[in-house]
Amino acid sequence: MKLIRFGDSGREKPGLILPEGTRVDVSAFGEDYNETFFATNGIVRLGEWLRDNAGKAPRFSDTVRLGSPVARPSKIVCVGLNYRDHAEETGAKIPAEPILFFKSTTALCGPNDDVTIPKNSQKTDWEVELAVVIGKKATYVEESEALRYVAGYVLHNDYSERAFQLERGGQWDKGKGCDTFAPLGPFLVTPDEIADVHNLRLWLTVNGKQYQNGNTRNLIFNIPFLVSYISQFMTLLPGDVISTGTPAGVGLGFDPPIYLKPGDEVELGIDGLGSSKQKVKAYQDSQD
Repeated sequence: MKLIRFGDSGREKPGLILPEGTRVDVSAFGEDYNETFFATNGIVRLGEWLRDNAGKAPRFSDTVRLGSPVARPSKIVCVGLNYRDHAEETGAKIPAEPILFFKSTTALCGPNDDVTIPKNSQKTDWEVELAVVIGKKATYVEESEALRYVAGYVLHNDYSERAFQLERGGQWDKGKGCDTFAPLGPFLVTPDEIADVHNLRLWLTVNGKQYQNGNTRNLIFNIPFLVSYISQFMTLLPGDVISTGTPAGVGLGFDPPIYLKPGDEVELGIDGLGSSKQKVKAYQDSQD
């Protein structure tokens, strides 16, 4: 299944994209795609509901705004330098263990929402990433069992303000959690629709020029390892998001670096997970 949430920001409704591409409103199912939904086997229950109700579920246009396909999770855990070519382009050592950081849940937004350059920012950058959505509570999970805890996969752009990240005390979270810095979607796809999650092309363009073109087969630490590893340090709750890292081609990696400016348009995609597009805009003091 492909799970979507649609409508005005903060008032999204649950929906689905049917196999032929039709978008249907499943509000009558009675649940949003949140922690309780995933914790109570919601995907299976939704599939059962759909078999009896798909024909009468309201349709809606593909022009309607999409929100994050996951209602605000308890946390967004990200993995840094998880592609060898990305580590090399930034001059970093290949990590011996996963580098973890968090994005704030207030960074979460819809896949095609505008991205806002933060106040006082000069170095806003892009990162196309495959994200994993956790389907059930995970604590001290064995790697061999890890995929049983995955509800699905989703496209993520891990926007980063490099000065905040690297020059303001060396704490990555400062440059990762700004508002609009986690556009997620367009949809969450369940694992049965992905033949091999470790062989998916990722790409990203800015103003039509391609900067990133990678493949998940080049992950340093694969998805079962990451789910297991992270669960050794914290409990992962249903609906939590793990973003697995970005391949080479980020703005920081160029000489001189290339950073986003108002009016730029960023488009990205992953095989089987759709594509998204964000227009870059400047921060306005009226947003306070």
